[in-house]
Amino acid sequence: MQLIISAAACLGTIGIIVQVHFPKSKSGLPLPPSPSKAWGLRGHFLPPRNPFVTVAGWIDEYGPLITVRSRFENIVIIGRYQAAVDIMENQGKSLADRPRKVAVGEIVGGGLSIAFTPFGERFRRMRRALHTHLQPNAAKTYQPLQMSHAKTAVLDILDDPYNFQNHVTTYAATTIMKVAYGKTTPTSASDPEVIEINQIISMFRPILRPGAYLVDTIPWLKYLPWYGRDLQLMCERQMKLNMDHLNRVKEQLQSNVDIGPSFAKHMLEGSDRFDLTEAETASLAGTFFAAGSSTTSAAICTVLMAAACFPEEQATVQTELDAVIGRHRAPTFADQESLPRLHAFIAEALRWRPLTPNGVAHRTTRDVIWASNGNYCIPAGTTVYGDHWAISRDPEVYPEPYAFKPQRWVDDRGRLRDDLKFFVYGFGRRICPGQHVANRSVFINSLLILWAFRLALDPTKPLDDMGYMNGEMSKRPCTIEFKTRISEMEIKRIMQNYPEVARETLTLG
Repeated sequence: MQLIISAAACLGTIGIIVQVHFPKSKSGLPLPPSPSKAWGLRGHFLPPRNPFVTVAGWIDEYGPLITVRSRFENIVIIGRYQAAVDIMENQGKSLADRPRKVAVGEIVGGGLSIAFTPFGERFRRMRRALHTHLQPNAAKTYQPLQMSHAKTAVLDILDDPYNFQNHVTTYAATTIMKVAYGKTTPTSASDPEVIEINQIISMFRPILRPGAYLVDTIPWLKYLPWYGRDLQLMCERQMKLNMDHLNRVKEQLQSNVDIGPSFAKHMLEGSDRFDLTEAETASLAGTFFAAGSSTTSAAICTVLMAAACFPEEQATVQTELDAVIGRHRAPTFADQESLPRLHAFIAEALRWRPLTPNGVAHRTTRDVIWASNGNYCIPAGTTVYGDHWAISRDPEVYPEPYAFKPQRWVDDRGRLRDDLKFFVYGFGRRICPGQHVANRSVFINSLLILWAFRLALDPTKPLDDMGYMNGEMSKRPCTIEFKTRISEMEIKRIMQNYPEVARETLTLG
């Protein structure tokens, strides 16, 4: 009898799980088609390395939208451009939520990380606070800072080209550390704070993998004191780091030290206006730094790798630089409107090797109907991914999608097209709020480095041209040779006169 009761309880638990993770549509319309081969309760198999390649194959076979089963959950994956616009953009309000991530969001993040916060009042408060600093007009105020640190990156590459990846990481860390916390002391890839932050970022990736932790399927496990001790320790480590940074800014304010503007300072001074707790403020500033530095460095390295991999396209950009700028002065943000070929090259590089190829999980809050290619319904409560890799290989939007063709972004008049885009920073109301700052960092570093150097791959070293996707900065995906386009002495002379950031001119909105 006891065995029967236990079995019934077990089946009841499974029934609850299935009910929670298999939401039903009220419309009666079917889910998007599903790949035929699923492995019992496990569902569809996706390899741990480059799963987006498998997904892209399914999209080619089954259509723009597919349904993948992962254990007791149906996941809808969008793999074509127009479907992403129709669903993720035009119906973005219905996909502004995140699926519940117990391991990474609730245990590790303490429920405070904006990346995993459900759509609601807390998310709106945190995002509103970020937007005060990261709107396009506010982002322009960071340009002197970005130019100053990009100049340093050029000089660092000149002195030590082999470690270009470290120099790019240093650029991103130094720039974002200043913007986030007002820290003016030198920051580098070997800075203990940067190392610790990058370690924490790298620890997030395996936790995000579907099925990595049983607590994401059985949430009540998080209440067991012995469960997920490694996750709890990671939470404590991250919280301490974020609070240490915030407390340092607070101490400087209390001692009337003029540290200049920063996101953390503005948040502390306007705490009543933003209505955030101290823990929320610390988490928001920490996420701002961690996400901004890792994404920016990966994007810059992707552009440099593309230049080395495609020398003819690199030469086209440098011909434009010589015509617009010449080699007797260094370019600045003032030149950006005159450089459509460079903008096109950057856009193509980030399409060719997207930063988040799998996309980021969204959750529908109401039934979403898609009728452009068959009538399908994504029920409320469903996890949805916009798969950047598959979308970037949509042959109807990007002909010859596996070819590297920057000219696809330029119209017949030689201007940058305004009718073509790629979703580098996500979709709808969950788009990365730091995109305007990040774009400027990628642009000015690409501009200065391609103006100063001709890049080539080292043929004696291995190449992993997918290595920078998902921010894998701990590895060395490629080795690049940097050959100066003018004399080393001339580069140093020109860089000496390059605009330096004036502290009094850096103001945040």
